[in-house]
Amino acid sequence: MGTVKEQEVPTHDGGTLALYSYGTEDAPGERRVVVIGGAFLTALIYRPFSVALASGLGEAWAVDVYDRRGRGKSTEQPAGYSMATEIADVRTIMEATGARNLLGHSLGGAVALNAVQEFAGTPHEPDKLAVYDAAVNIEGSIDTSWLDDFEAAVNAGKVGHAMAHLKKGMQPATALSKIPEPVLAGLMALVSRTKVNKMARELMPTGVGELRAAYDEAEHARDFAVLPANTHFMAGGKSPRYYKVTARRLHAAVPGSTFELSPKGYHGSIPAAVKELVTDLAEYFKG
Repeated sequence: MGTVKEQEVPTHDGGTLALYSYGTEDAPGERRVVVIGGAFLTALIYRPFSVALASGLGEAWAVDVYDRRGRGKSTEQPAGYSMATEIADVRTIMEATGARNLLGHSLGGAVALNAVQEFAGTPHEPDKLAVYDAAVNIEGSIDTSWLDDFEAAVNAGKVGHAMAHLKKGMQPATALSKIPEPVLAGLMALVSRTKVNKMARELMPTGVGELRAAYDEAEHARDFAVLPANTHFMAGGKSPRYYKVTARRLHAAVPGSTFELSPKGYHGSIPAAVKELVTDLAEYFKG
């Protein structure tokens, strides 16, 4: 069950999105799940999970995963990039695949929730939406004050300074210590490799852009009340507490939604294709 298909999908603004599909190539839209990945992660990192989920869903199902802007084989974030860009891209991928189901992980969960909030009551409203450890700034739950200094250092090409802001901010009881772990883990992974400057130059600006798009404006749980009743909020039992609190707040705000704690789940359980989580998700989408 390798890649069934790899294709380039044109975007509304002249870019392209790299799309990878697993499972049954001609699966109908109601049996297709689009995976929206997290910060700093490429579609290929989700390959083991996508293969496992397609297999768990079984005959005549497909899983579609794409590179969001500025990573993998997709084009860079455009000038004026914002959450609106991400939402338009979700619409583009749904139209290209016909998929009627969405699954968002981490920052991709924020993209999925914002997209479906906008699609509510339109033909693009999905049949089913699941998010795992969605990284949403609810009621100011994420402190973004550190981003300005970090961004200034990145823009000036001062990788060392950017790292200093990260490391200083990571001390307990500081603003940065409130950032969800995977965002930090992603940043640290970027800069702990040998080609630090090259990596940082390539991916740090993308990271700043997507973090700003997702976190700059604090959202209100009640604003998501328009989400479809069958929205499924999931959090890992071993994930940082922030994700569980966020998922429960959102579940309480969305009438008819469901909440599921994955006891053995940690934040990276989705790309890692942890069996318990794959099984739970397959059951939700097939149910």
